[in-house]
Amino acid sequence: MIDKIHALWPEISLFAATCLIMILGVSRNVKVRNLCAPLAAASLALAGVLAITTTPAGAGALPHMAEYGKAIAAVVGLLLLLAMTGLPDREYEAMVARTGKFDPLRNTRGEFWSFFLFSITGLMLCAGSEDLILLFLALELTSLPTYIMVTMSTARNRSMEAGVKYFFLGALGAATFLYGFALLYGATGTTNFAKMHLILSEQVAAGGLSGIAIAGIVLSVLGICFKIAAVPMHFYTADVYQGGSASMSAFLAFVPKAAGFFALMLVLSAIGWTSASAGGAGHGQLPEPVHTILWVIAALTMTIGNVLAILQNSVKRILAYSSIAHSGYMLVGIIAGPGLDAASFSTNGLAAVLFYLLTYGVMGLGAFAVLASLERRAADGVADEIDSVDDLRGLCQTAPVLGWTMVLSSVGLLGLPPLLGFFGKLPLFTAGIAAGEYALVVILGVNSAIAAFYYLRLVWVCLLESPDLSKKASMTAAPFPLRNLAGTLSAVAVVGLGLSLFFWPLTQVALRAGEYRAPRATQPVSGAAEEQVPAKPVTVPEAEKVAAAKTPA
Repeated sequence: MIDKIHALWPEISLFAATCLIMILGVSRNVKVRNLCAPLAAASLALAGVLAITTTPAGAGALPHMAEYGKAIAAVVGLLLLLAMTGLPDREYEAMVARTGKFDPLRNTRGEFWSFFLFSITGLMLCAGSEDLILLFLALELTSLPTYIMVTMSTARNRSMEAGVKYFFLGALGAATFLYGFALLYGATGTTNFAKMHLILSEQVAAGGLSGIAIAGIVLSVLGICFKIAAVPMHFYTADVYQGGSASMSAFLAFVPKAAGFFALMLVLSAIGWTSASAGGAGHGQLPEPVHTILWVIAALTMTIGNVLAILQNSVKRILAYSSIAHSGYMLVGIIAGPGLDAASFSTNGLAAVLFYLLTYGVMGLGAFAVLASLERRAADGVADEIDSVDDLRGLCQTAPVLGWTMVLSSVGLLGLPPLLGFFGKLPLFTAGIAAGEYALVVILGVNSAIAAFYYLRLVWVCLLESPDLSKKASMTAAPFPLRNLAGTLSAVAVVGLGLSLFFWPLTQVALRAGEYRAPRATQPVSGAAEEQVPAKPVTVPEAEKVAAAKTPA
């Protein structure tokens, strides 16, 4: 294990900052407490640099995914931190400023930002996992802090209700995929993904996966479906997104979802995308039982998410069901796999998913940042974020920056060219077509058309309707300009990355991260971190040369 420390410098830097933030957060000096968020931002920036400069290639089937996953975790994490400024201890800090009485036990600022960094650390560990045990621990490190963060995100009882729902359903999801991991260990006798692939590929070649292996894969996929908010583990999503703050919902829409897709790709790499027509040499479909299960989940997730989003009047619930639908879109890329031409971005489904995670994280953040930047005072004097679609009427007239941020984010999530969302969604279509998943691609296209209804509804309300002056009078901007900045940066990225020269290098980075190398049957591997190099066959002429060299003159 000590030989893997050199691959964990980003996580180590975040952990060191987390420990320091825990101490700073209970200081009686408000200036010291105010250093928590800037220190978290600095540690994320450092972790991003370390991810690019120090992360080595892994020994598994996805050797370059760790570097990409850690880098996007740091980048999107910085944007999320801007959107979450002022979230912890807002009312309590105001009371301390009035009375001068400070109780460290009631202060939660240090804990909140520590949990924030812990969750990002878990996401980075998920991207670099090469073992079932490490993957389980990483998934739980990603999820456990979010249960508490949701509860702490507002001063309302609905946040506590959302946190309780999220916790119990999260425990069910964790138990499900842990049981699946245990069955996979029982079917293969190893927890290392590369070794597991060799054993499971032998089962496939011998006539099919064993019953215990199929059960393990099914339970693992179902448990991970909770992390990505996919059917049938999607029920919590709308209630939790609406109960927590808007910026907390943006966090949930990216961090657990990205961790879930990293985990799903790693678990499925233990089986491999093989092509029977190519004698197992190419990369094509997953084994039939796994392929069928994922196909059904993808189709239901897209459809249920989009249909239920149409029925909502809460913007948070619309974006929550939209998040479910986007998980269905990305499952199309998972099913397509790396494709027969893994060097082509248009046919590599894994690269398409990795790129789409980045684009969705940026676009979704913009929409939630608008909600976090506008609020109204309730009867008890506590600020409430806006949530109703009616609250957005005429927003482009009353608050042009926020209004256009919502418009661009909504159109980007729809996938309208030439914005970033179009270039993120297009490879999912092309990868699905290249893999022969024509029916699933048709379902993807139909659901994209359905999604136009509620995304264009948000655009219409902000851009073309007149503001309701009675509601606008009670609405004020949140006293945290960094939230507005987060939304603005997101809107600029939605437009700028789609139209600029930076788009192509990003796709190439994602293509490298999605490179799939199926482990080959070789000499026994002594450790999880050792690469499996095929034994070179010795030909007859080479054997004669060796014998001649050993013969005395």
